[in-house]
This record gives sequence, C-alpha cells and structure tokens, in this order.
Amino acid sequence: MKTIRILLFALVWLSCAWFGSWEFNPNNSTRLFAAISMVEDGDATIDEFRDLTIDKAIFGPHAYLDKAPGMTLMAVPAVALADAVTGERASSFVMALGDPSLARFLRLRLRLATAIGPAVLTAIAAVLLFDMAASTAGSGAGVGAGLFAALAYALGTPIWGWSTTIFGHAAVAALYVIAVWCFWRASLTQGRWPALIGGAALGWAVVVEYQAVLAGSAIAIWAVWRVWPSPRRWLLLGLAAAGGVVALLPLPLYNLFAFGTVFKVGYSGVVGFEGMQQGLFGLTWPRPILLWEILFGERRGLFWVAPVLLIAPLGLATMADERRTRDVAAMVAAVILIVLMVNAAYVYWDGGNSTGPRHAMPAVGLLALCLAPWWAGLKPAGRWAAGAVLGVSIGLNLCVASAEIAAPPEFRFPIWSAVIDYRFLRGDLRTWPSEWFGWSTWGGLYLYGTVAVPLLAVLILRARRYCGLPGA
Repeated sequence: MKTIRILLFALVWLSCAWFGSWEFNPNNSTRLFAAISMVEDGDATIDEFRDLTIDKAIFGPHAYLDKAPGMTLMAVPAVALADAVTGERASSFVMALGDPSLARFLRLRLRLATAIGPAVLTAIAAVLLFDMAASTAGSGAGVGAGLFAALAYALGTPIWGWSTTIFGHAAVAALYVIAVWCFWRASLTQGRWPALIGGAALGWAVVVEYQAVLAGSAIAIWAVWRVWPSPRRWLLLGLAAAGGVVALLPLPLYNLFAFGTVFKVGYSGVVGFEGMQQGLFGLTWPRPILLWEILFGERRGLFWVAPVLLIAPLGLATMADERRTRDVAAMVAAVILIVLMVNAAYVYWDGGNSTGPRHAMPAVGLLALCLAPWWAGLKPAGRWAAGAVLGVSIGLNLCVASAEIAAPPEFRFPIWSAVIDYRFLRGDLRTWPSEWFGWSTWGGLYLYGTVAVPLLAVLILRARRYCGLPGA
C-alpha cells in the first residue's frame, strides 16, 4: 500500500507539473502580478501591469488583484525563488503582451507556482482519496476501487488541467478532499493532527475562494457529527477550529496589507464586469436551466469532459445504502449540491474561457469518491468496461491539460473544436521540455508518455496483488 501511495503521488504530481497554461490568461496573470509586486516592490498594487489584464480591482489611483488572495500568497515563494536564482525583476521588461522576454519571465514563475502549489495539493488529495476510498469500499476490491477513484479524480477530469494553473478551482477541490479525509481519520483514531489539519484545509479553502465557505460548511457540520460520539470531541473540535482560524488569518492580514483595512476585499473594486454588482459579488439565485448546462450542456457540460463521473450517482446511491458510509454519502451529496447551486447562481456561471464548468470543479473530488463503492461491486467484465470509460476520460483530459484548459466561449462543443481539433491535433501544446529545452511539442508529450505510462502500469500491477483490478 505504501508503494502504491508513493507511485500515485508521483504520477499525479508529474502529470500536473509537466504541462502548463498560458501565462497571460487574466486569471493566471492577475494573481501572478500581485505576487510579483509583493516580492519585488513590497506592496500589493499591480499598477505597472494594469494594462496586461482585464481582471483587476481599482481603488483610487491604484490597481489590485480582484480575487481572493490565496493562490497569490501560494505563488509568492515561487516568485521569490525564481527572482533569486535568475536575478531578474519585472521592471527590467517591456510591459507588453507581445514581448517574448516578459512572457518567459512570467512563464517560469507560473510553472514553479503550479508545481509547488496546485500540483502538490492535487497529488496529496489523490493519495488521500485513494486511502479513504480503499478503506470504505470494503471487500478485497478496496485497493482497486480506491485507485480507480483516485485516477478518475486527478487524471480523468479537468482537475488535471486546472492543476496546471493558479486558478483556485483545483486547489479548493483538493482541500475539500484533504479536509474530509482528515475528519474521517480523526473520527476513527481520535488523532489530534488530522483534526487540526482538517480545520486548516477548510480555512485555507476560503482564503483561496471566498465561496468555498458554503460547501465547506457542510463538511464542517459533518465533521462535528462524525466526532461527536468521541470522548475527546471537545479536544478534536477545538483543534479543528484552531486550525481553521490560523489558516484564515492570512486573509485579513492581506486585506490590511493591501488596502489598509481588513474590511475591504478585491471583489468590491472589480472593473469591467458589471455582473459582479448583482447580488453578492455576482451570486444571485440558482437557475435550474443552468444545472443542465453545467452537467450536460455542449459548451460547458461536465460529463462531456469527464464521462467517468456519469457513474458517480450510482456510487453515491451505493454509499447511501450502506450504514457505515451513509453519513459520508449525506455529506458528499450536500457538498455537490451546494457547489452546483453556487455555480448556477453566479452571473458568470460559464466561467468565460473554460474547458468544462470550472466553477463546479470543487465538487469533483467528492464525486470521484463515489466511484469506489460502485466499482467494488462490479464483476470482472464490468470492471474492464469501467476501466475503458476511465481510459477515455484520461485521454480527453490529457488533451485538455496539454493543449487548452481555458477554451474560448465562442466555440461550440469545445472539447473537440477548441481543444482536440484546434490545438491538440495541430501540436499546439505546452510541455516543459518544449518550453525550456527546445524540444518539439510532440517530443515533450512523448517523453511524458515514456515516464507516465510505466508509472501507471506499475501502479496497476501493484494494485492487482490486492485483488483490486480486473484480471487479478
């Protein structure tokens, strides 16, 4: 089991760090600009970069990050490291979108930020999801079920692609999985560290994306219910609360640093997006028609880019039928429902440039958890069929992660038109060998395959020893 965990972490981290996203994508760049300003200028303004991004907040004469600060704060070490090693600073470059030197400067810092941030979080979450799924699936199929769920989550959905960015979606999805595993583990072992870390994961999720507090509250309520029978409940809940408070502290401290007050956030100064003035920073009422679009619509439908998740409702029903997992099923259902409702209530529900419904991504980890009990109940032939569906999902998301995670909104059925046909088949890919060592993009992709495929094969062979996969 230990070897499987190590190999799984390595495969997922490598897969996320190998590919990249466009450094001038506004959601990437505005977060990166703020991190650069914090490191190089000692302030949070992005005045020198204001013409390079449409995503910004304006307060008085200054421009700022218009997002929650979590991903920017996570990018600060990468910027500081790159600056120290290269000796370069942003002020040395021409501030123009077409300047290749500036693009390379930003690209290095973005790649480092994703490698030590979202890629690590997604890899950790994949291992913990494997552990929880393997333990709760029951019978000798537990290891195979856990591996199926973990691979589906990390490589069979757009979580893979979003982990190559410093958007907050993949990070929040991972933090939800980490929190759920921690509270589940704390309830079984009465462990203090899992309770502390679980609270911290939920707290940091809010620093990354403010709306994470909504679905995170469902996890917190479940955690209270889960540990309540324990004689150490007050200790565990106190540690969880302490972890959450400590993890939340950077939010008011950033606001104080950036704006001089803890009561101002970047979203209140957004320019160019009038819809953000509706409701609470763009959140109004869920529209039922949008739920269809989020799940099945040809432009943003989740199941077009992650067909393996079509099975998740069956797994959720299986979890709900089992007494020992009924509480987990209730929590998972609540989190999924809240995330979907929030997405359907958002004025910019489609996410602009996005492959799949990016605002629904925080639910993906727990959706994938539902796959494990369903897989465990299959006969060998059914597991082969499920493996084929997972293979299709991984193939689709390899195209997405290597070619385009932010498909433009004007494309219909973007998984084909914007990603596979327009970019992937033409070799318009982003791999680190092609970006930094002059390899062709296809060469960079083939090298990834020569490393990742053996890793995956060893994972499967190891899992078969536990009678968890077809053919065992």
